[in-house]
Amino acid sequence: MTFLQSSPLPKAYFLRQVRIEKRRADRSKAPLSIALLNFEKDGTDALNHCERFMKPLQEHLRETDIIGYVEHGVIGVLFPDTGKEGAEQCVTKILNGYTNPPFSIVAATYPDQIFISLQKDKEGSEVVSPLFLGDSLGDSLGDSTESLRFGMRLKQGIDFAGALLALVLLSPVMLIAALVIKLSSPGPAIFMQTRVGQKGVPFTFYKFRSMHLDTDEGIHREYVTGFINGRHEDSNQGTEEQPLYKLKSDSRITWIGRIIRKTSIDELPQLFNVLKGDMSLVGPRPPLPYEVEQYQSWHLRRILEMKPGMTGLWQVEGRSETSFDNMVRLDLRYVRTWSLTSDVRILIRTVKVVLLFGGGH
Repeated sequence: MTFLQSSPLPKAYFLRQVRIEKRRADRSKAPLSIALLNFEKDGTDALNHCERFMKPLQEHLRETDIIGYVEHGVIGVLFPDTGKEGAEQCVTKILNGYTNPPFSIVAATYPDQIFISLQKDKEGSEVVSPLFLGDSLGDSLGDSTESLRFGMRLKQGIDFAGALLALVLLSPVMLIAALVIKLSSPGPAIFMQTRVGQKGVPFTFYKFRSMHLDTDEGIHREYVTGFINGRHEDSNQGTEEQPLYKLKSDSRITWIGRIIRKTSIDELPQLFNVLKGDMSLVGPRPPLPYEVEQYQSWHLRRILEMKPGMTGLWQVEGRSETSFDNMVRLDLRYVRTWSLTSDVRILIRTVKVVLLFGGGH
């Protein structure tokens, strides 16, 4: 069972990427091109045309190309590092096999009036939530995705039953952890935080508190900004041979916080997130809003189509030795090749990692 490629970026995010790529082109003098596909040329249902054409369109695109909505019935494709000749070749690929395509297409290379027009669009000037404009990917792909929809419903059922069973079995551990946290430092035992979930919808995320109360999030914000933007010399807390991409010495963490982080006990309250339907047992980790602000367009794919999870492929394969880009690639690999069998394997490997005290963040 396999997921199709990611859905187009919503208008706000696509226009944001246009601005970013323009600035990059101005700075590096690298070529930049764009193609606009207008599905309203014949007055028929443009949205249905967009949905039907999405899969064949994505099959002709490169991994670095950026696709998103520009207007109702208008899709834009941004071609970084691509000049006029390259853009023409890309358009030819898109048109391949169509004697009467259900859209009109226009391409341009920066600088061009099209870029100026898109820059003036006020609606795309701010990023909003939720990120994705439509329903889930499987909801608009017809009968061919029935097995996928069934699998996702089964996954939701397993999530609920698994979380409920885990809460019953682990309730003594959770009660002891909550008591020790309350006695060891002032503040609540449960830490609540806003995270970004599937399709960019924010939700309240639960953890056992591992830090002192009212700590400065600026330390983490500064660190994660460098990590996401690939400044490895600043974010690597280990060595070149054995990199460590996490804050190794964080004075904000309490003594009991270090223990519950090491054993992953601090993650257990997320079982309530699973019961509420905000999270799954297995999936990409839910990012903080200020992390998403630093994302490149392809990074967004990790939160568009799959519900975030308590554990995932990154936790059992990459962990803190993996760069951010490679972490995203692991998440996308999980989404692309998802199956119930892979979820079971990841859960078993997660238990092994935790029992070996390889937990943590």
